[in-house]
Amino acid sequence: MLGTVQFGMSYGIANTAGKPSFERVCEILKSAVEGGVTSLDTAAAYGTSEEVLGKALDVLGLRESMTVISKVPPINAETDAEAEKFIEETLRESLRRLKLEQLAVCLLHREEDLRFFPLLEKMVGRGLINGAGVSLDSDRYLCDVTSIPYIQLPYNVLDKRYDSFWPVVKGNGTHVFTRSVYLQGLLLMPEDTVRPEFAEVIPVRRSLEAIAHGADCSMAELCIRYALSNPAVASVLTGVDTVEQMRENLRFASLGPFPQELVSQINECVPELPESVVRPALWSTL
Repeated sequence: MLGTVQFGMSYGIANTAGKPSFERVCEILKSAVEGGVTSLDTAAAYGTSEEVLGKALDVLGLRESMTVISKVPPINAETDAEAEKFIEETLRESLRRLKLEQLAVCLLHREEDLRFFPLLEKMVGRGLINGAGVSLDSDRYLCDVTSIPYIQLPYNVLDKRYDSFWPVVKGNGTHVFTRSVYLQGLLLMPEDTVRPEFAEVIPVRRSLEAIAHGADCSMAELCIRYALSNPAVASVLTGVDTVEQMRENLRFASLGPFPQELVSQINECVPELPESVVRPALWSTL
């Protein structure tokens, strides 16, 4: 799955190029399709991402062949009636920007809005979406989402917050889409550019780099194939800024999961890191 937040805004602590041009967006999408990507992730809150994506899919003739997942913005409503009206209106706006008649899946963008999930499900009956789900950012609501069919959450070699969740969702029909495979670039950026607040990540990264070297792969490959090695994960979402990054991610994905012995080795070398390190929402903006 291709994440498209970069199409609408500058995103990620390792992003120095800014938002790609429309021409580059089209090149990335074309490369993604040629490489086998069938799903796109966006959101109303991702700047101009939906609008750019809608225009690009139209220009490339891909509107009928790509599954698009978007998200309802944070809901600030005092009553269910107000929340339902907000959900429907923002959904219709997303569809207009994306130039689509229906979304394959729509997620609640903010996990705190989980109480409004039944209202989002109503949009299936109205034909606006085919499925409803939620995007998680913490492990706070894991007990409340086991029956929700579509869940997006962050997952990478450093993040152990969901370890107890995987056995619960495995095999129950839940589609789990994972994001943040590179932790917004923190796992790949040059060591001397890592901010002091992430200093405890450096020795862990060095251990992972040693494992990658022993497995004859790069850190980027290790990150993607580690996520692909989790049988509870239906799809791994990555965002890119260039066609070269897209092709590289596709090449890594084509290599498939790691042997279980290597996955265990990776898990054993990673300690449980503070949430302030593995959860970008808690990072400072300095």
